[in-house]
Amino acid sequence: MRIPLVAAALSLSFGLPLHADTQTVILDPLVVTATRTPEPEDRTLASVSVIDREEIERRQFRSVPDALRGLPGVTISGSGGAGQPASLFLRGTNAGHVLVLIDGVKVGSATLGTAPLQDLPIAQIERIEVVRGPRSSLYGSEAIGGVIQIFTRRGGGALRPRFSVGAGSFDTASVAGGISGGGERGWFDVGANMEQTDGINACDGRAFPFAGCGVDQPDRDGYRNLGVSARAGYEFSDRAKVDFSLLTSDNRTDFDGSIFAGNLSRSEQQVFGVEGTLRPLDPWTLTLSAGRSQDTYRAFYSDAFVPERFVDSFETERDSFGIQNDLALIPEQLFTLGLDYQVDRISGTVDYTDDSRSNTGVYGQYLGSIGANELAASLRYDDYQQFGGQTTGNVAWGYLFDQGIRVSLSYGTAFKAPTFNDLYYPGFGNPDLSPEESASLELGLTGALPLGRWELSLYETDIDDLIAFDSVTYAPANIASARIRGFEASGLLSIREWDFGASLTLLDPENRSNGPNQGNLLPRRPEQMVQLDLDRRFERWSAGLSLYVAGRTFDDLANSERLDGYTLLGLRAEYAFTPAVRIQGRLENALDEDYQTAYLFNQPGRAFYLTLRYEP
Repeated sequence: MRIPLVAAALSLSFGLPLHADTQTVILDPLVVTATRTPEPEDRTLASVSVIDREEIERRQFRSVPDALRGLPGVTISGSGGAGQPASLFLRGTNAGHVLVLIDGVKVGSATLGTAPLQDLPIAQIERIEVVRGPRSSLYGSEAIGGVIQIFTRRGGGALRPRFSVGAGSFDTASVAGGISGGGERGWFDVGANMEQTDGINACDGRAFPFAGCGVDQPDRDGYRNLGVSARAGYEFSDRAKVDFSLLTSDNRTDFDGSIFAGNLSRSEQQVFGVEGTLRPLDPWTLTLSAGRSQDTYRAFYSDAFVPERFVDSFETERDSFGIQNDLALIPEQLFTLGLDYQVDRISGTVDYTDDSRSNTGVYGQYLGSIGANELAASLRYDDYQQFGGQTTGNVAWGYLFDQGIRVSLSYGTAFKAPTFNDLYYPGFGNPDLSPEESASLELGLTGALPLGRWELSLYETDIDDLIAFDSVTYAPANIASARIRGFEASGLLSIREWDFGASLTLLDPENRSNGPNQGNLLPRRPEQMVQLDLDRRFERWSAGLSLYVAGRTFDDLANSERLDGYTLLGLRAEYAFTPAVRIQGRLENALDEDYQTAYLFNQPGRAFYLTLRYEP
């Protein structure tokens, strides 16, 4: 049954006893992002992928975009090498149509409308949950394509230090360390990292005619990242606990630019959150949360003849507060009622007409099961300061057969609020813009294997009132639309010392806007993507490979700039000197493929990295 499993998950995560009629033991991994309540990964009606710390270290991921590439429905478009801007398209929607959370706190730039995934230090990350499909009915704006939630390391248990040091191609060096522990009721983790690389030449731009980055600067564009995380919590009793989290990232990135836009950036991301959980009565769980995120970007210009000169700065400051009530009043039924409040403030060198806005969201959710039928429904109303109210909803039904195969059908609506740039950028913004809106329909099929599991999804998303530049008014307007159809298949299989994973994404991202581009493919979305992973464990050794294949794309709406398809082969190996000391090696792009995911922006060739880890 669905709700005994959810109720058990809530109780296990809170350390509380269950009702006599819901004593179910949870052994499967729990996910919280799909429904804002913990539930087993293989029982949620949403399409979910999870990357945990074990997989991050086993596959030796070097960045968050690196970890997300190859997941079903995920496309990564990078503007150069390490530290350069990376756009993520989830199920073919725009880069601004995915909501990013860190420990429950919404992050990103309110001017650009995206989160700097390339700058988030993966050394400080414990877990990443990716929910595909509309989730505005629980989270509000941006969750058209889905939600990505990143959890920092939590700690707990005996005192455990950790340390790693690495080096590799492009004069790359990295070091990371931390310590975690806790007692009977408390837990903590503190960590820090540094990575530096000379990088590659990010862009082969053309000044005449303008293309790519618009300049020709054939130099190496370096990157430096400093990250710090801290997390601590305490369980005062069986009915009250509190959790604090902090993540900061300080970055320096060289890029190919001009004296007007700069060619060097310094950016910082800071996320702080606190969450308190109470259980006043056995069937009632109350969660209070508050958070602040800051995103700062400063651009400079320098070259051999010009000393470093300040160009521009942009800063987003976001405060949020939430209250959530989970009510298990009836066996096999869970009701959730919640409220979110958010205030965005921007500052910098650009003088916007309006530099702050607020939003209040009220939502409700029902999760239940009747026999073999599983049900989920949610509804949310958002009241934005600029354009008033927005209502979104989601409903899902699933049927679990005796053989462990489940079929599901879901329908959801979502929206994306215009950014400050869309609304108020001097000489460009349009304060009369409406939110972008979407409607999605999905059919899913999942099943368990004796030694693994598989999942199939077929979906269609229609997006209206997309914001695009209007050549008549010379301002952004709600004039574009798109229809995206897709198919996803994924599976995991473990046989003795062998682990095998595979995913397939087929995408038809059609531009449905009126005009000469109608019927064309949306830019930078491959129609076919395949990921294959194979790992083998020995007594002290382990080795693996990953194969990623992407079809051709176009870089523009007119579909005149074609980007060829490409194949990436990655090899990895690890040797354990002791249970606490390991050495790892990773060969990226082993075939030395020459490819681009954005027109005229280069990608690294063959590269090798070596890492020594200590963690008892």
